[in-house]
Amino acid sequence: MFHRLLTPQRKPLPPQSRPGSGQAGRAWLAAALLGLLALACSREPQPWPTYTPIISPVTLPALIPTGVSTLQASPTPPPANTPAPSSAPEPSATPADTLLPEASPTPEPSPAPEYPYTSFAVIGDYGSADQNAENVANLIHSWNVDFIITTGDNNYPLGEYETIDDAIGENYHSYIYPYQGHHGEGSSYNRFFPCLGNHDLYTDNGQPYFDYFQLPGNERYYEFTWGPLHFFALNNNTGEPDGIGASSIQAAWLQERLAASTLPWKIVYMHVAPLSSGSTYGSTDWAQWPYAEWGASAVLAGHEHVYERLDFNGIPYFVNGLGGGTRYAFGDTLPWSMERYYAQHGAMLVEATGEYISFQFIAWYGEVIDTYVMYK
Repeated sequence: MFHRLLTPQRKPLPPQSRPGSGQAGRAWLAAALLGLLALACSREPQPWPTYTPIISPVTLPALIPTGVSTLQASPTPPPANTPAPSSAPEPSATPADTLLPEASPTPEPSPAPEYPYTSFAVIGDYGSADQNAENVANLIHSWNVDFIITTGDNNYPLGEYETIDDAIGENYHSYIYPYQGHHGEGSSYNRFFPCLGNHDLYTDNGQPYFDYFQLPGNERYYEFTWGPLHFFALNNNTGEPDGIGASSIQAAWLQERLAASTLPWKIVYMHVAPLSSGSTYGSTDWAQWPYAEWGASAVLAGHEHVYERLDFNGIPYFVNGLGGGTRYAFGDTLPWSMERYYAQHGAMLVEATGEYISFQFIAWYGEVIDTYVMYK
């Protein structure tokens, strides 16, 4: 293929100056044409470029030649006024002695302890050794109680050696241990817990009494427990070496022992009545200790030969002196008196569990005169 040689157009020369004018001009033009023809024929023909569409993805050439080591990119340093963050240390094992205690499960509430049913009799001013005393004893035997407590005056009239076994052992030897009398077999363990009355102290300051019984503690005042019951026997007769007032050694002992007790029912008993509507002795101020404040559940006494129940400072007070001695009468009624009786002799039957305690006064022939129940 020939290439067309383009030359710029110029203003035509006058005839006399145009190349090839004349013979010489024609020769020059022919020579120029032949030269151009020879030049064109000496080149190889070149094909026209063709367009081929790209179908496969383009693979970019490697930017870094093979064999040239590369540099890792350095992290951008933090601003100058910001400290570089430090990596957190690996957690280390906590020493055994500094381990936090594991949470313990919430303990289940302990069930309330179950106490066996317990029954006991209360007699007072009973030591007359006559038919009245025997009638009351027969009533008590019919109850088949676990044990007996007394509110004093166990041995009429003077607390002598000669009368003590007939006054006590004839009717109650089967409850006494050790029994040293002559009315039959005693108990295999002690079930008889008296307290001192004024008549028991008339002979040798009560020595026949102390020789006849074997009781806890110093035997003048003492404590014992049975089932759900905690008992505190006091000596509140005049002449007690440890005193009989609310600030005495004996009172301090009672206060401390009541506070230490964990049993449901705490029974304090004695001879001289703190409160009484009886006409013979009435109330006795030295015996009026703060029993309820110290934790007593009930207070029992004798001395007045009547039966009376009073409600004082939220707890019951009982006067029980109808065990066999001569019966007395009532005088002016105290404002706290709830029940009064003196028509016949009798005794108290008390029944208790951990949930309740029931007090009854029953006449010797079986009539229930009074009933009082406390619940937990």
